[in-house]
Amino acid sequence: MSKQIITISREFGSGGRSVGHRVAGLLNVPYYDKELVKQVAVETGFDEKFIEQEGEYASPWQSLLSYAFAGGGGVRQHMNGLSTADFLWVIQCRVILDLAEKGPCVIVGRCADYILREREDVLNVFIHAPISFRADRVVRLYGESDVTPEKRLEEKDKRRRAYYKHYADREWGMSQNYHLSLDSSLVGIERCAQLILDVARNPERGPSAL
Repeated sequence: MSKQIITISREFGSGGRSVGHRVAGLLNVPYYDKELVKQVAVETGFDEKFIEQEGEYASPWQSLLSYAFAGGGGVRQHMNGLSTADFLWVIQCRVILDLAEKGPCVIVGRCADYILREREDVLNVFIHAPISFRADRVVRLYGESDVTPEKRLEEKDKRRRAYYKHYADREWGMSQNYHLSLDSSLVGIERCAQLILDVARNPERGPSAL
């Protein structure tokens, strides 16, 4: 059967979002990234920026503390007996499951590969690249900062890894957890998208020669 739902996990700076957006365009299906954050914000009442930055980039305890110190703690540190981080996780799971039920789509990040693990129509992809390639790309896209681009990459990926380990109890980036693992520095954004499209449409025979 063809894969109707495509999840894109990615190292920071690897171009995973660009790949996901391109795949969605080629398939003419919804693309969920910022839109997913907005939906979680609507259902929780939390600020979108908080959800975007803390929901995927921080450990659960960091999320709780940062929200509390930002002035959003107090009565909202626990929801139905859950910590803020765990409450966000529950809502995020529900939103992703609902989006998948609506039909074909591309979902970037947010542990979507794990959340949708029971579905047989999901293709899980991991986009990665050497740190030198990603460091150059981050500077070109986001500019310089007070820390080196290598340090920025290390911190972002460290937090994603911890978040994924906590909620999925899996090793983030390990090839066995995905159907496809692609090096965007070697393959390129467009070819990554084409390979994903080819496998999604014909999973039994694998990617054809492009």
